Amino acid sequence: MLIMDRTNNHENLRFTAACEKILGRERKRIGIGTLSEKTLHAVLKNYIEPNEEFHEIPTAGYVADIRRGDEIIEIQTGNFNVMRKKLACFLPLYQVTIVYPIPATKWLSWIDEETGEITSRRKSPKRGTPYMAFRELYKIKQFLTNDNLKIHLILIDVEEFRLLNGWSADRKRGSVRHDRIPVAISEELSFECTKDYIMLLPPELPEQFCTKDYAKVTGLSQGQAGTALNILYFLGVVKRIGKKGNAFIYQMFE
Repeated sequence: MLIMDRTNNHENLRFTAACEKILGRERKRIGIGTLSEKTLHAVLKNYIEPNEEFHEIPTAGYVADIRRGDEIIEIQTGNFNVMRKKLACFLPLYQVTIVYPIPATKWLSWIDEETGEITSRRKSPKRGTPYMAFRELYKIKQFLTNDNLKIHLILIDVEEFRLLNGWSADRKRGSVRHDRIPVAISEELSFECTKDYIMLLPPELPEQFCTKDYAKVTGLSQGQAGTALNILYFLGVVKRIGKKGNAFIYQMFE
């Protein structure tokens, strides 16, 4: 289990260097999000491994974002469904870490496709938490007990640019996300074995709790909380000790 200290000056300098490298003159000249690789993914790849010799390495019929010897690192900004075939191929042969960025604080700007005008940014009232990872982790649930798989969550502040092409009157609902620009990293959590997932049990939980309790403490919806506890039960972090009506009652394993 690892919780990265964000007061570590070396880590902050490495992140700043990665941002400057990707957000340099060439990307600014070409324009936001017009390169084949989105900005957030590119910055994190260079933050984790500044040496490009280890980037985009053909491996077992796929391309690994980063490969150093028998270690593979994949930066996955969403849609973990696409990781299943890759994991089935990589895990018997390599140590694999999936890096998943979660926007902690987000500033939104809107792009008018017709005029190219970009609105001034506004801060989103929603704040990201590590608990938001469960939706994606559920998609690779069967791999989470594999000793060769690690999950690394990065809570990161971002500027998000969206196109004004949605279906609502103001063209915002249903709009397409254009790009995300990283601003700062606030927290990093690494899950190196199943026991590490205890970090996703908030200390405010009562000794015995149900899905509703978990939802209240984490800020997840009840459906999302159910998914979270399904995973934590599968990983052996919590046990079911009974039911109250149709709801399971959970307790943390000693």
